[in-house]
Amino acid sequence: MKSFKRISIILLAIVLSLSAVGCGQKNGENADADTPNKDGQVKEEVYDVVVIGGGGAGLSAAIEVKGAGASVVVLEKMAFIGGNTLISGGELNAPETWIQEKLGIEDSIEQYKEDTLKGGDNQADEKLVTVLANNARSAIEWLRDEVNVSFKEDYLMQFGGHSVPRAAYPEGGSGDELISKLGTKVEEMDIPVRKQTKAEEILTDESGKVNGVRAVDKDGNEIIFKANKGVIVATGGFGSSLEMRKKYNPEYDERYMSTDQPGSTGDGIVMAEELGAALIGMENIQTYPTCSPVTGVLSYVADTRFDGAVLVNKEGNRFVEELDRRDVISKAILSQTDGMGYLIWDTTVKNKSHMDNYMKEFDQLVKQGTLIKADTIEEAAKFFDINVDQLKETIAKYNEYATNGKDEDFNRRGEIIGLTEAPYYIQKVVPSVHHTMGGLKIDTEARVINNEGNPIPGLFAAGEVTGGIHGTNRLGGNAITDIVVFGRIAAESVLK
Repeated sequence: MKSFKRISIILLAIVLSLSAVGCGQKNGENADADTPNKDGQVKEEVYDVVVIGGGGAGLSAAIEVKGAGASVVVLEKMAFIGGNTLISGGELNAPETWIQEKLGIEDSIEQYKEDTLKGGDNQADEKLVTVLANNARSAIEWLRDEVNVSFKEDYLMQFGGHSVPRAAYPEGGSGDELISKLGTKVEEMDIPVRKQTKAEEILTDESGKVNGVRAVDKDGNEIIFKANKGVIVATGGFGSSLEMRKKYNPEYDERYMSTDQPGSTGDGIVMAEELGAALIGMENIQTYPTCSPVTGVLSYVADTRFDGAVLVNKEGNRFVEELDRRDVISKAILSQTDGMGYLIWDTTVKNKSHMDNYMKEFDQLVKQGTLIKADTIEEAAKFFDINVDQLKETIAKYNEYATNGKDEDFNRRGEIIGLTEAPYYIQKVVPSVHHTMGGLKIDTEARVINNEGNPIPGLFAAGEVTGGIHGTNRLGGNAITDIVVFGRIAAESVLK
């Protein structure tokens, strides 16, 4: 299940759950908490920890809190759990894994750290990146062993900016695998999830320690969720908030669509900022280079880029290394004629890229007129009015590079595969806003830091709501690693 199908499921979930709050989880001493306010009074529920956000970071944190013997509730404003993790590919980077060992890939924690720092122009907080790198392998092993996530045992992705393949690939090539298994674990542990319940304010006691959250459910009832030990903010980024994007970086205005789910509106950043939380890197907004020019949705069919597809322009020329950083490729595409790029691949690449997982999206792209399958390169090129002669010359030269094993034009990383086996495919792509690297400033214990440089007592954060981990640019596959690593750390820290 991929891009188009997942978006359809999300929209369907919103419609079907207009009358549903939560998902029927047990709640022990607060078992009557789902009853409406009959007398207009504000209800209260009491837990050790309140987690705001039911995406990958929030669910990981909640599972760890409950596993440590504490009580926890998850507040999710949308009608479904999952956040952007649900509509992601679900791949996550980790060095020195059992999969790399099976495939004979040499890697190291230090190399992963260096790639991540370099990928963000060395503007990330090195201490946070060190924590990410040191805990990446244990994060994927936790997903495998404790959450029962299944990964392909004979395949790793190499996203742009990484020196070696290190992204574990979930079965089905989808964030659905992660969220469905995290959701199952949450249910098994009787962790209450309050869907369609929007956090409005993070509360503090007289001393300034965070001790709860004021939220409103779908019926307009106000609920106070008391937190004896603290609150974990895991609300995601602000890629779907045009207002916030324009506030922090006017470049990302109405011209850009977004790959993000509609709940990514920066709520947690705004609430924490009201408590004096420091922000970092808010101007750093990332686009994903290969998205649908019709919907802006991230295309997983276009993941052929990682498995050998070649990126060309209207004139039939290559113009960037296909495995360069996302921001580099996005800027390169926008500088081409019509601000568009065209991915071309053959049957060999199609088979290598697990295309069978993405056929629903594939068929939708064909219907939209943004993808063509043809018996010849000429036929495919003419469909998009690409310069046929120049494209044939470009591909012929690239095929020579594949034979010789070196890309003399752009020094492409990874395996260079010649495009020689019909049928051929060309897909029209455009960048969309994808990830916001900026957010709440945290330390290595996932404590939210205030403007004076001190931790805000009782307040923790994890995932895309935070800043400082990715610098100016996030490398592909690092978001899922980030949310699991720091989601678990936040859970450990809040219980200290």
